[in-house]
Amino acid sequence: MPLRLPKTTTLFTAAITSNAATVAETGTGTAIRAANRRFSPRTSFPIFWPLSAPIRLLCAGNKIPTANPVAFQMIDYAIGLARAQKSDESYAQGLLVLEQCLSSQLREGGDEGIEDSKGMVWLAVSTLLYESGHTNEAIETLLRIQGLTSSCLGIRVAAVEALVGLNLELGLDDTSSVLSDNCLKMLEKEGHLIGDDQAYKVLDTRAKAIKGLVELVRSDMESAKALFQVCEDENRIGNAALSFGEFLHTKREFASAKEVYNRVIDGSSEKKDFSDPYSLSSGNMTLQEVILGATCALGQLESHLGNFEDSEQILTKALKIAEEHFGSSSLGCSHHPKVGVVLTCIALMFRHKAASECSSSLLIQEGLYRKALGLLKASALETDGSTDNVEYRDMVALARGGYAEALSVQQNRKSEGEKLKTWAEAAWRNRRLSLAEALDISEPTSKVPVIDTRICRAL
Repeated sequence: MPLRLPKTTTLFTAAITSNAATVAETGTGTAIRAANRRFSPRTSFPIFWPLSAPIRLLCAGNKIPTANPVAFQMIDYAIGLARAQKSDESYAQGLLVLEQCLSSQLREGGDEGIEDSKGMVWLAVSTLLYESGHTNEAIETLLRIQGLTSSCLGIRVAAVEALVGLNLELGLDDTSSVLSDNCLKMLEKEGHLIGDDQAYKVLDTRAKAIKGLVELVRSDMESAKALFQVCEDENRIGNAALSFGEFLHTKREFASAKEVYNRVIDGSSEKKDFSDPYSLSSGNMTLQEVILGATCALGQLESHLGNFEDSEQILTKALKIAEEHFGSSSLGCSHHPKVGVVLTCIALMFRHKAASECSSSLLIQEGLYRKALGLLKASALETDGSTDNVEYRDMVALARGGYAEALSVQQNRKSEGEKLKTWAEAAWRNRRLSLAEALDISEPTSKVPVIDTRICRAL
């Protein structure tokens, strides 16, 4: 059903709608370029409600910027437009709106908040690019924000946080480490200009927490512990708190981790990405990703506690969140890799339940692992047995390792299970625990893996 838009948008939406065939035939990138040729820099964007003075934000940065109110309206409109249908076409339309915003509203020499407004738009562009499957383009957009040296620190910290998250998802841990180090140096250099102790603490926490997440991925628990000390404030929510909760979870401090996860879910559900400059986010670090990540982590925690009924309910809720957020059609809920990540968590929960209760759920596990591997785009071993350059490597290794165990107990499929096990063990790269330890957490002293859905990695 077509979107119902105000009559004042007729010219703009007609141009977008006429581009639908281009989107379908040539893809998002070509569609955007084609649509850009249809618009001149003088094309005006419809304003949906009266605007008066520019909006002044209490921004967690080195100044209080004057933000372009039209830019904010266009960001909200673009994100809503893209997520309304969650299809290639709707994301292309949302990106077109943001391109129009940059060309018509944010030219050089404009209002005094030009760099802040540009930064906000680029955060939104990066988010839509990432959600529509263009991770490399999302990274390129975030890197542009680092050149906005006059923008407030809150925007640049949000950009680095997303850059680190996307690089971790791609398995580029060294790049993530360098980026997080540079963020800490940026705060050390410019933090004294903020003039607001609370704002500085918020940014300092976010910068140290994203560095802590890098160290957690790299299994350097001591370095992570030192960095996460700033997250112990009970008022902390968002990405920093989620990463801290995962750190506690990996240390088997289950009660504390559960409290943090619940706080993150409750606090994040009340916010919007661009309503609070302290919680600006992009890419795989948006508030929707935080809610999904905290819900899935909480479901895993209940499984580790042996509360399998609660775990199944919570993980089912996480699955629904993933399906709803990542949409339908060609980007559909049944095709997005993050849905495969959650399905892997559910399969592991059934494995732990069967081991704990001395029962069997082989058919359920096998079905979940097969579906997860398909969503994670894991190629057949006969096609490519290499472990190099495998997307979502942690998840594929876990899913194949669990699948191998389910097959190995079946005499007629034992050889197939052995092949999967050999591949999974070669692909596994976690330094803190082996693949066998990640799959078997039956002992009270066992190390537990925590799957972070934001970055699709096992911690």
